Amino acid sequence: MIPLSELHSCLLDPAEMARADRLAIDGGTPGIVLMEQAGLAVASAVMELLGKRGTVLVLCGPGNNGGDGFVAARHLDKAGHRVSVRLLRDPDTLKGDAAQAFSLMALPWSEVSREDIVKDLERADAVIDALFGAGLDRPLAGLPAALAKEVRHSGKPVVAVDLPSGISGATGAVLGEAFTAARTVTFFRAKPGHYLEPGREHCGHLTVADIGIEQDVLAHIKPRTFLNKDGLWRDCFPVPGRLGHKFNRGHAVVFGGPIHSTGASRLAAVAALRAGAGLVTLAVPAGALATYAAHLTAVMVRPVSTDEPPKKLLADKRISACLIGPGFGVGSRTCESVLEILSASRATVLDADALTSFSDQPDCLFQAIHSAAGAVALTPHEGEFARLFPDLKEADRMGRARLAARLSGALVILKGPDTVIAAPDGRAAINSNAPAWLATAGSGDVLAGVVTGFLGQGVPAFEAASMGVWCHGEAGAEAGPGLIAEDLAGALKAVMARLVEKSLR
Repeated sequence: MIPLSELHSCLLDPAEMARADRLAIDGGTPGIVLMEQAGLAVASAVMELLGKRGTVLVLCGPGNNGGDGFVAARHLDKAGHRVSVRLLRDPDTLKGDAAQAFSLMALPWSEVSREDIVKDLERADAVIDALFGAGLDRPLAGLPAALAKEVRHSGKPVVAVDLPSGISGATGAVLGEAFTAARTVTFFRAKPGHYLEPGREHCGHLTVADIGIEQDVLAHIKPRTFLNKDGLWRDCFPVPGRLGHKFNRGHAVVFGGPIHSTGASRLAAVAALRAGAGLVTLAVPAGALATYAAHLTAVMVRPVSTDEPPKKLLADKRISACLIGPGFGVGSRTCESVLEILSASRATVLDADALTSFSDQPDCLFQAIHSAAGAVALTPHEGEFARLFPDLKEADRMGRARLAARLSGALVILKGPDTVIAAPDGRAAINSNAPAWLATAGSGDVLAGVVTGFLGQGVPAFEAASMGVWCHGEAGAEAGPGLIAEDLAGALKAVMARLVEKSLR
């Protein structure tokens, strides 16, 4: 069974959503009832968008998406709006629920044409895109592609039914050409394409409408993709007990680089401490000790010689998590250090230089990860991902992250505006709360530290990575425009406080 906390976070790809529809219909809910509720939700979104009576152009396709459009047109007409219905094909080709919805509409209609669409758009205050939605599995071309271009150039606001036509519901990719919506109304559960770029940019404001499908269908579908919200992992969020002490809150070690690149590991270490680790130690080159110590207070700094193996430090069994990569340097010494750390049976985060160092020998890294007793998380941005997984370039973003997790044996955090968290067991989460101003130097180092802090407290890898990415996004919003990476750890305090308050309710 799917945990109750995850039910509202499920994302369904088009095939899974089609199965949810079938299960609902097989369970006794007629398809036309589902279509009626869907069309009513679309009509409500249009009325909310316009704020007053107006003229609505409804573009209807040949399937159930068009059926939703017919229902919406009927409700808008009933509410006093002027409605122009344009069909992509002769209505005699309609089948099933869509044909029934068309007969119930009882409004004037015509087939859409290139010649008339400009005039239709001039008269319209809003457009309903009910052409294809998530049912499209090939590039938008011909007349539909021309319609998408004309509507976009008109500047008229679009309400998309399910998904803007031309956007893949599974990947968010633009299939040839696509509509761009001011609002998108989808049903029962959102799809990955609503949150993966560029789909997210095309969807505008997203509404997920309840159309009468019972939640118990999810137990049959067993979805493996989620929107990264706090309900996904809140049950695992670590709240210290009254009798706790710093050692049972985890001891994280961050491996720091030479004197000319101390900033990245310092950012990560402070973030790990702010994420709740009881202790954080920065293991640094002896020659850089003074620089590190001058900038840190609560983070402990331990000098290590260049020939001292990480295993010597990790002999302390109280150490629960490690991070290596930020500012550490690229090269064979980094590879050797990573392999030693992985053999030490600690939860480990590999970031930045630790990933790039294995560009020429990724299989060596993957073999070590598969043999490691502790959880391992990789945190690549697109460039690092391409260097480490050169054969996965052509897959879609979520597909690439999933394949990389399975290939490497690690939890993969593929960073970006739509960060994807993928586990080797096939689970994946898409993050949606990161503000644009997080794209600044050092932001990724902070994220690596936050995830390390949660892993150090014993949080399972998928949940630790998901909560780390979410908290990082919330901290970015908390810090606001103009933030620099140094602001994030302080902003994280308010984010953590809100999560603790929720957990104690």
